[in-house]
Amino acid sequence: MPLDTSILNLKDYEIVNSWNTNPILISVQYTGKIFCPFCNNGQLRIKDTFIRKIKHESIGNRKSILLLKTHKFKCNNCNRYFNQRFPGILKYKRSTEGFRREVFEKHNNGICQNRLAKSLNIGPATVERWYHDFLKKNAAETQNNFCPKVMGIDEHFFSKKDGYATTICDLGNHRVFDVVLGRSESALNRYFHRLNGKNNVKVVVMDMAEPYRSLIKKFFPKAKIVSDRFHVIRLINYHFLKLWQQIDPMGRKNRGLLSLMRRHQENLSPKQKHYLNIYFIKFPELKPIYDFKHRLCKLMLIKHQTKRQCKRLIPLFLDYINQLKNSLLDPFVTLGKTLESWSEEVVRMWRFTKTNGITEGFHTKMEMISRRAFGFRNFENYRLRVKVLCG
Repeated sequence: MPLDTSILNLKDYEIVNSWNTNPILISVQYTGKIFCPFCNNGQLRIKDTFIRKIKHESIGNRKSILLLKTHKFKCNNCNRYFNQRFPGILKYKRSTEGFRREVFEKHNNGICQNRLAKSLNIGPATVERWYHDFLKKNAAETQNNFCPKVMGIDEHFFSKKDGYATTICDLGNHRVFDVVLGRSESALNRYFHRLNGKNNVKVVVMDMAEPYRSLIKKFFPKAKIVSDRFHVIRLINYHFLKLWQQIDPMGRKNRGLLSLMRRHQENLSPKQKHYLNIYFIKFPELKPIYDFKHRLCKLMLIKHQTKRQCKRLIPLFLDYINQLKNSLLDPFVTLGKTLESWSEEVVRMWRFTKTNGITEGFHTKMEMISRRAFGFRNFENYRLRVKVLCG
């Protein structure tokens, strides 16, 4: 590689001279072939010569400015006039693409607009505009991508004005596929209708939300819906705590006791188990309910099962559902009906190991993006940033 190319990071440019320290002024000349932009002809006549002052990417910690010798040409073929155009410098721009990308990378890495603008002698609005240009450019590369084979779908809060947004995640490659405003079937219908490669989706992991299930069945006919294990166990705990509140309202308000009731039995220390046993002596009717809840949670935590192993577990799961429905306890009856309506999706958890934990992790990152920007008024700006930073 020529020394001029390695220093400037631009092909077909020759350094004529350089002076000054910061910014470094570099006199350069273009050595490549020049063609008419209208007819692509090489028979040109020089009509004028002038110097263009172009901001270029930093060399170390020092700014650099290119003084580029430029010609005005007349094409002998189409008789049209034009100013010389250069690779690496867009039309009408006073900076190279390398410099614009440097601004994007620095702002993307956390340097605020004001500090970046002062250090590079550009305006804060210019930083914002260039940043959005590169976001759109990077997002355009994934615009027509096919749907992922293993897809996660979940909601997250966007703003008080616009409400919730839906996150679609590629669980196989650990990245956000897209973000859509809304979470209802009517809000998402149009988006799912225009997606490419819907038949490519094999598995969809989701919480127990009916609008999402009906959308997946409608638009992804070959996909198998798998319930998210975390949400299933949280649902079981929610109904158990509701029943506990009916039996002992005061005990339900004890934060230490609440923490012990929520934990899995294998995570309890001997001292904590002893404390729970003392409590169950006061409320003996709560002990069988507590044991039943933990047996059901233990069943839900099973994973990496073969088809034959799943067939053995299904009768046990159906027996739990019947016990819940026949318990005459309203919270458990409601839980039994919910598990029955989602029985197929819940049973598939034993076979498939993917969960929506990846999606929930991205929600945390998306919240940090929103906080760093002090909130977003425009959803499209938020969507672009999420797709580039999490995609």
